[in-house]
Amino acid sequence: MSRVVAVVAALLLMLTACTGSPSEPDAPPSTTPTPTETVPPDPGPTPKVGECHDLSFRQAIAVIGRSKPVRCGRAHTAQTYFVGRLDLTTKAGHVRRPDSRAAQRQARRACTSRLPRHLARTPLQLRLSMAQAVWFTPSVAKAEAGADWFRCDVVVVAAPRQLMRLPKQTKGWGEAPAITMCATAAPGTKAFRRVTCGSQHSWRATTTVDIPGKDLPEEAAIADRMESTCLDVARADAADPLDFTWSQESPTQEQWDAGQRYGICWVPA
Repeated sequence: MSRVVAVVAALLLMLTACTGSPSEPDAPPSTTPTPTETVPPDPGPTPKVGECHDLSFRQAIAVIGRSKPVRCGRAHTAQTYFVGRLDLTTKAGHVRRPDSRAAQRQARRACTSRLPRHLARTPLQLRLSMAQAVWFTPSVAKAEAGADWFRCDVVVVAAPRQLMRLPKQTKGWGEAPAITMCATAAPGTKAFRRVTCGSQHSWRATTTVDIPGKDLPEEAAIADRMESTCLDVARADAADPLDFTWSQESPTQEQWDAGQRYGICWVPA
């Protein structure tokens, strides 16, 4: 149909030229602006409690959450147990970035304080577990579009840089022997690696000892503080109270800075 119209239009122009009709000047282009529709930026979906994610170890330690949920019946390594709102406004009225220290500190405190309740363990009991809280915030672009959430996920570090596959539901799962803390060798040796007790291991963690102070004490001072507790626990655990082995592990400076203010007592498995 459009081809016929084009042919007819061409014929009309030819007839007009033959009859000598005055040509009309071309109409000036319209200067009226074409209205454009403003599309608001998309903040993206807000995470939900109970969602599962199949994270790699690298994704688990990232600040920005970019993974999409998967069905919890499928293989996954993380489950969301809390979703909160970030306070991104300062007292001076400025807006914080979601990856700022203040925003990340807010998410860390909320997530770490709620994990024991989710797993039905006390904070002291959770120290002897390989379960960890990780948290995520929206990207800067999503935050500028209105996203103000933070997401708390539970993960289990099965071995160095390796996450464990989780069950469909992790609520109340803290007593599972598979996530308790063991090691491949004695603390302080080159072969020492923390693993879950469900993996091959030769040592297991028995208890922890709090270390007071703002700064990390000297290693000798930590050893003196931990010795009696580790010794008593090892003796009580041994088949022969006169013949037993034990070891203790002091926090590194990196662990101390990350909030680990305790040492760990170990015995052979």
